[in-house]
Amino acid sequence: MGRSPCCEKAHTNKGAWTREEDERLVAHIQAHGEGCWRSLPKSAGLLRCGKSCRLRWINYLRPDLKRGNFTEKEDELIIKLHSLFGNKWSLIAGRLPGRTDNEIKNYWNTRIKRKLLSRGVDPLTHRPINESAIDDMTTSLGAVLEEEEITSGFGCKNLKNPDGEKCQELNLELRICPPYQHPPHDSMDGMGRNIPCFYCILGLKNSKDCSCGSDSDDFLAMKSGALDY
Repeated sequence: MGRSPCCEKAHTNKGAWTREEDERLVAHIQAHGEGCWRSLPKSAGLLRCGKSCRLRWINYLRPDLKRGNFTEKEDELIIKLHSLFGNKWSLIAGRLPGRTDNEIKNYWNTRIKRKLLSRGVDPLTHRPINESAIDDMTTSLGAVLEEEEITSGFGCKNLKNPDGEKCQELNLELRICPPYQHPPHDSMDGMGRNIPCFYCILGLKNSKDCSCGSDSDDFLAMKSGALDY
């Protein structure tokens, strides 16, 4: 549910305020105080929106409003407060009696920003522009180096390996080959029995790859018991 409108805007006056409307608003607030801005227009006999009455009073009709240009002391106070609060203009206006938040915001954007830039100060950080630029470059360079370190992989020069020494690489190559075979001269075990090669075990005795000289009746080591282990 949204907030209900403060008044029936179809039956309110728009545009510049007249002198008679200003006098009615001032007289009503002096007699009854500010009160509720929603009900004030009807009580004061004004065909205006409650928000319009509030802004007219705060920005133009308040008796404590300070007119005229900002002083040098006010400029320095605004700069100091902006370094603490940032763009929270209502908080800044609360420390400058007689000045409105909208007035201070406009003055900041049109005058004080230029004054700070002419001093070589960044209006956002309130630090010297050269120093801010160096910090930005350092931050960017650090991000680039960190990214290079992450993506460099093995054996590359990075922050943790400044000398670029070769790091141990992983060998992910997969090969499939027959098991190790004893050479022909070593085809006898310690008991003098023949040890068949892998091809004899598969039934491929006397093939071109067969390297043992076991008998045809004993290529599966059924008689010699070579597979007893």
